[in-house]
Amino acid sequence: MANKSAPILKNTKISPDAEDGDDNEEIIIPSVPSRFAMLISDEENEDADTDNDEDTTTTTVSSSSKKKSNKKKVQSSKNKKEDDEIDLLLAAIESTSVSTKKGGNKTNNDEGQDLEDILKEINEKFDEKEAKKDKKKKAKGGIDAKTLSLMKEFQKKREEAKLKAVQDEEEEMRLEEAFQKQREEKERAEKEKRDKKKQKEKERIQTKKKEGTYLTKEQREKLERARIQLQAAGIQVPERNTVDNGERPVKKRILYEDRRKKTPGNDIETEKQLGAKEESLKNNGDQESESSGDESSSEESDQSDSSSEDDDKNQLTPHERVRNRLQRRHENYESRRSLEVLRAPVICVLGHVDTGKTKILDNLRRTHVQDGEAGGITQQIGATNVPLETIRERTKMCRKLISREGEFIIPGLLIIDTPGHESFKNLRTRGSSLCDLAILVVDLMHGLEPQTLESIKLLTEGETPFIIALNKIDRLYEWKGDNEKNVELVIQEQGSNIQNEFDKRCKDVIVQFAEQGLNVALYYKNPDPNEYYSMVPTSAHTGDGMGSLIAMIIEKCQTTLAKRLSYTDELQATVMEVKTIGGLGTTIDVILANGHLHVGDTIIVAGQEGPIVTQVRGLLMPESNRESRVRNQYQNYKTIKAARGIKIAAKNLEKAMAGLPLFVGRKEDEVDYYKNEIQNILKTALSSIKLQETGVYVQASTLGSLEALLEFLETSNIPYAGINIGTVHRKDIVRASAQLDRKPQWAVVLAFDVRIERDAQDYADSVGVKIFQADIMYHLFDMFLVHREGYKKEDQEKSRHLAVYPCKLRVLPEFILNKRGKIICGVIVEDGFIKLGTPICVPSKEFIELGRVVSIELNHKPLDIARKNSEVCITIEPVGNEVPKIFGRDFDETDLLMSKISQESFDVVKDHFRGDMQKSDWQLMIELKEMFNIF
Repeated sequence: MANKSAPILKNTKISPDAEDGDDNEEIIIPSVPSRFAMLISDEENEDADTDNDEDTTTTTVSSSSKKKSNKKKVQSSKNKKEDDEIDLLLAAIESTSVSTKKGGNKTNNDEGQDLEDILKEINEKFDEKEAKKDKKKKAKGGIDAKTLSLMKEFQKKREEAKLKAVQDEEEEMRLEEAFQKQREEKERAEKEKRDKKKQKEKERIQTKKKEGTYLTKEQREKLERARIQLQAAGIQVPERNTVDNGERPVKKRILYEDRRKKTPGNDIETEKQLGAKEESLKNNGDQESESSGDESSSEESDQSDSSSEDDDKNQLTPHERVRNRLQRRHENYESRRSLEVLRAPVICVLGHVDTGKTKILDNLRRTHVQDGEAGGITQQIGATNVPLETIRERTKMCRKLISREGEFIIPGLLIIDTPGHESFKNLRTRGSSLCDLAILVVDLMHGLEPQTLESIKLLTEGETPFIIALNKIDRLYEWKGDNEKNVELVIQEQGSNIQNEFDKRCKDVIVQFAEQGLNVALYYKNPDPNEYYSMVPTSAHTGDGMGSLIAMIIEKCQTTLAKRLSYTDELQATVMEVKTIGGLGTTIDVILANGHLHVGDTIIVAGQEGPIVTQVRGLLMPESNRESRVRNQYQNYKTIKAARGIKIAAKNLEKAMAGLPLFVGRKEDEVDYYKNEIQNILKTALSSIKLQETGVYVQASTLGSLEALLEFLETSNIPYAGINIGTVHRKDIVRASAQLDRKPQWAVVLAFDVRIERDAQDYADSVGVKIFQADIMYHLFDMFLVHREGYKKEDQEKSRHLAVYPCKLRVLPEFILNKRGKIICGVIVEDGFIKLGTPICVPSKEFIELGRVVSIELNHKPLDIARKNSEVCITIEPVGNEVPKIFGRDFDETDLLMSKISQESFDVVKDHFRGDMQKSDWQLMIELKEMFNIF
């Protein structure tokens, strides 16, 4: 009904009929379409909402549904009542309209008043409807004023926080700009200070030049050389100290005095050598200036630095002055280190004998170096340069192990293969002191072995990081290798039996490491690389795990060890081996761990007769992936940068000693300083070796090999009276021949991996000195043992008739076969042992001597010796013209028979037949010594 009445309100026009033509006025009902339509639509929407509410309530419990249903009925009745009221109002409007048409008895004003009252009532109904609607919405969960206030407050705080963050960022940028400005100002001030000092120095030099008192370095050297030559000729040359007191040039006098004191320590034999050294020093100064920002490359700056040094430190000795200069140079190098420029890390391979150390390197190089080793055992420390191309190729299947995937900062690897013998402790110590990261090779089948434990001790004491290579996984039964895959996947693809065996052996190794106080885990199960050492399963034979091993090395070097591997120009080099190469002469193999070397550098190395100073004629390196120990085609370089394994060709290296550091003297006073330094290092190393008066003479190729051989001799109870390093010369034989007058068996030269000169061999043959030469230590030891056994047998044969062994015998009275002359009787050996020729006496009868034992029988079988608790028949025969003794008169069954010893017989047994005696025999020997008063 409401819809039907809507048009009436929209456009209702009330006019009188034609019959009532007297009245021409029209009554217009005020139009209220909008509010009435809204009222109608709200009623429809309210019905729709009620329907939606009814649909929603079907998902609730039955009790709730009933409540809502009752509520809906009440609401529906209310809505119906309101609709009825509206219908009545609309009907009233219609009736008013009809009555207006039919009769005109009412005035227009009254009719308009009625309509206004009706519309007013409709508006009141609409307002009431709107109020109910708002109340309903609010009851359904609308936002109240308190919640709205909290939301506004939260929004306000968030805006304040944003504003504060912006202000903090602006303040930080302002502070950073201020700090940058302050730093730039400081750098500018320092630069101005340096420039001012340099300008002042130049002005001082210019003033000296005008006065004619300035001398260049070459002029000072020339003047000093002339003064030395005049002094050598016997001409007294006055010192340049004729300056009046109070004048500034007094410092110049101290400069010349320092020069005079320093010159006699220099090894300048000829002017030609001095000129060569000066030229070398000049070249070295130029090269050093290129690598150092503080040292100028011009000659004037060099003179300025030298003059200022002399002026500022005139109270220091030359040694202290050089030391201070080297300290400043060291600080300068350290200040210019950068994590963006890394050198190749030095990797050291450690482990037990035959665990596969060299085989692992062979797999990396795809070569067979071990086939060229003596006995397949590494005897020297060799270096292998592994280029970046090889690293990329070998790690292509496991790049995910490298955090910076696809990016290699290090230029390559330098791997050192060290011997694994227990006696090569010194070589391993020297090698591990050079290395940045170690590969500890462990045999999966045998676990931790003696040299492995020693290597662990060396690494932990030196705080050297290491990665464990769990080698020989191909020894597992029915192992199927695949070196093109990550070893983790290869293990997962194995059979269950193989995986179980691998897990069992791996757990055994983990337990063994735990016993040493170390936490280890497989690299793909490592919970924390900082707390656990990583183990990489490998097979040097099939190549499994080699890529993973290299990837773990790269990851370790580029993260944890990045600071340690930052490159510096400070030289760090060690001579590892001295070798003679055809066409090159005597060369030295050097591990260049840091810094750089140039052709023409003046190097200082240890020598057999003192420090050797020489110039680098050639810097050689083998091809990549080749070891420096292996003879191959070498490539020449003018400059080599660390870290590398290089070969240096130079003069006067025939007597060079390996195992000690190599130094480069940039200036002549530095050459003297390093000569003293290397002499002290060698003296300290050799002074720790204690020599004996009698013993063998030991000669080895390197200091490390010498120390290893001496340690091995000590454990074998072989004394040594002389040592040397390098080729065996005639003088070495002369020193060894001193043992001929003491004990000829010790007149022996043990030559380990060295060459023997012909005149030395001829002289040794003529005087009777034995020379044993071998490349393997154990072969050398076996040769000496054979020599010593030969001497021992010869001495035993010469003195066998003098040896008397201790014995205590008791006569068996029921077995007396002959009582006089040759006494034949049965005895029991209560202590010691009896041999043929042993003299027998009776201590209880004033040590009466019965004679010597000439036969021993047991069950009618002859014996040479009878031990304790043996019952045998012996024959005692009088010696020489002695009166025969008679059993029953001179002695009887109650008397003990003992061997008669002397001081001479005791010494013979002690020196030559010690091996025949047991501990109980020595106790009886001591008892007999006291009985016979032998002291």
